[in-house]
Amino acid sequence: MISGRKILLGVCGGIAAYKAAELARRFKKEGAQVRVVLTANGQRFVTPLTFQALTQNPVSTDLFDTGQEQQIGHIELADWADVFVIAPATANVIARLAAGMADDLLTTVALATRARLVIAPAMNVQMFRHPAVQRNLAQLREGGAHVVDPAEGEMACGHVGEGRLAEIEDLVAGVGRALTPQTLAGVSVLVTAGPTAEPMDPVRVFSNRSSGKMGYAIARSAWRRGAAVILISGPVGADVGVPRGVEVVRVETASDMRRAVLDRFSKSAAVVMAAAVSDYRPSHPSPSKIKKGKALLAVDLVQTKDILSELGRAKGSRILVGFAAETERVIEHAREKLRGKKLDLIVANDVTAEGAGFSVDTNRITILDREGGEEELPLLSKDEAADAVVERLCRLLAPPPVRRGAGPRPRRET
Repeated sequence: MISGRKILLGVCGGIAAYKAAELARRFKKEGAQVRVVLTANGQRFVTPLTFQALTQNPVSTDLFDTGQEQQIGHIELADWADVFVIAPATANVIARLAAGMADDLLTTVALATRARLVIAPAMNVQMFRHPAVQRNLAQLREGGAHVVDPAEGEMACGHVGEGRLAEIEDLVAGVGRALTPQTLAGVSVLVTAGPTAEPMDPVRVFSNRSSGKMGYAIARSAWRRGAAVILISGPVGADVGVPRGVEVVRVETASDMRRAVLDRFSKSAAVVMAAAVSDYRPSHPSPSKIKKGKALLAVDLVQTKDILSELGRAKGSRILVGFAAETERVIEHAREKLRGKKLDLIVANDVTAEGAGFSVDTNRITILDREGGEEELPLLSKDEAADAVVERLCRLLAPPPVRRGAGPRPRRET
């Protein structure tokens, strides 16, 4: 969502200003055009030359710069941007923005622009918690600003708590969300991801090759569209991440996942079951480690409960999406699963195909719907494939169009 966009980065005076240089570099790396507005106090921490070198664009610093204002520079900046990102945003600038002041270049551009506004606060924890700051942020949110909440941790002043500038990944995700149509705003979406691990003994487990990347990509995609996302995740690697705005519930076994899903199912408008839940588990896990010694070891397996079938029977008006990772007769098996489990959509893929198996960053999927439709997509990144799935979900959740002339006819007087 950032590639090709025009990002205006406002940098205020605070120790976190040095991180804005890395943020500008990251925006450029993602393919965006970047220009910078640097406040007078911001220049005390980072020089204009730093941002000019990183963005290959001149840096704007002064509302009364005769060279820039010859072309009414603050209006040109305001009209140029797709999104105005203020990071770090100090308590002082947040207060001035909330009050509608325009006493320097940054606040003047903020009032003049029609671009989306993203604010990333960074300040001492006590300042951030102050009722006045929270009131100002609430007012800016109400006015349409996207606020990327600060991270928690140790600060330059020695205090510990929330107030650190959000991490670069969270800032990039927040800008991506601001640039995405909020088609799922106010909608609760439940997503499952990753494998489950069924214990054989305290050391060994039965599991599968799922990396969780596809489910996590779906959670990110739904979150970008404004959904309140709950992600129930089996054990995955540290490289699989979601924005801080996604609620993550960690589980281990199929039984854990079933319990977590059923506990949250009633409050969800849509459920996307992307997890690879174990179909079998050891019937009697050993309480102690099984020692090597026997030439042949037999383990009795029993079926786990079919979570997706349970949801299908109880879904009501909810939208239910399943996945079918197959190795043969892919579409046939996916259709059977779609009908048998009462799904609205199913995402099928051949895990033996090149670039479409586990632990890779790409996927080749076919989306099937309950009306018999079939959409085969080319090889895509998992984020792109997730966007395609969530786009179909948005269509299913959208209210039907109102037909002209529909509704009961007026009764004729007699």
